[in-house]
Amino acid sequence: MYNESPLIRWLSPSSAESTRRIKVYTRTGDKGQSSLFTGERRPKNDAHFEALGDVDELTSLLGVAREYCNEANNGLTSKLEKIQCLLQDVNSNVATPRTKASDVKLARTEFDIEGYLVTELESWIDELDTQLPPLQNFILPSGGKAASTLHVARAVCRRAERHIVPFVQEEKVDQSVGKYINRLSDFLFTAARFAAKHEGREETIYKKVERGKSA
Repeated sequence: MYNESPLIRWLSPSSAESTRRIKVYTRTGDKGQSSLFTGERRPKNDAHFEALGDVDELTSLLGVAREYCNEANNGLTSKLEKIQCLLQDVNSNVATPRTKASDVKLARTEFDIEGYLVTELESWIDELDTQLPPLQNFILPSGGKAASTLHVARAVCRRAERHIVPFVQEEKVDQSVGKYINRLSDFLFTAARFAAKHEGREETIYKKVERGKSA
């Protein structure tokens, strides 16, 4: 489960916390509840925390992918680092239900209202896609460590999207968050293919397994 306490304290530090180290543990969640940025306490298995946890898991996986991309020197590292930072902003938005937050907190946690970040993702996708062979078959997660890790990240991104979409529909999360997460999974798929090509690794093509045949 995602530990949101550091995020909440980063969003709203006290005057004392702004000048000293923030402790990792608070003991406030020992009874199975945690706080949103609005101050509302909810069970740790609340849908908001499920979404926050998915995004946190995605960010962590991208950290692993960055290491592999850095080793391969494939040029994706800086893009992944920026995405990791932006996912922190995504979680700030998710942790601040738009229907209950104050105007000050809404303004502090709004995300990509102008759509620039989604446009940037699309430009990255187009840039990488022009360097790839046309996609003519379903492919399996493959193509080396960097590519395979990016495929896993893409799958986690899709899970995060499934948990975030209901909040978007209920106007508890900015529409732009849903768009960004949706486009991000497309980018991660394209980035995975690019990472495989950069390393000269062959992507594994899906083949229907005939009944009764062993590998």
